[in-house]
Amino acid sequence: MTVPTEVVPRTIRIAGVLTTLQAVAGLIFVVALLVRSTAPDLGGAGQFERGQMYGEAGYYTLLAGGVLAAGIGLWKGKHWARTPALLMQLLLLGTAWYAFGPSSQPVIALVIAVPAIAVVWFLFNREGRAWSFSSSTAPDADRDE
Repeated sequence: MTVPTEVVPRTIRIAGVLTTLQAVAGLIFVVALLVRSTAPDLGGAGQFERGQMYGEAGYYTLLAGGVLAAGIGLWKGKHWARTPALLMQLLLLGTAWYAFGPSSQPVIALVIAVPAIAVVWFLFNREGRAWSFSSSTAPDADRDE
């Protein structure tokens, strides 16, 4: 007997691609931090600031890895990936709000906010909601066989 496979809506796949691209941007930021930490002069702070940069790079590596897993999970149609991807978008919207307001960086705010709003819309439009509710009828839908 064959088990019918669930069709992943295109909007969920697009949300997965955008989330994956956000994770890649985070990893590029990590590489920039590591390159910056190898600079000969860090403004006189020396090893202490270098250690902080390594810690910051490690933190952002873990964060980007989680976002990457959520993006790939959405692309593959895994229901568990929806919540972490949505949480990251809400955090990015808060970051964009700060960039727009107190930091007076509207271009950076738009670069952060536009993809985040798009992912939220893709996850909450009609197809995205129907897909998210489809897991409640098949509790083992995400289980790999």
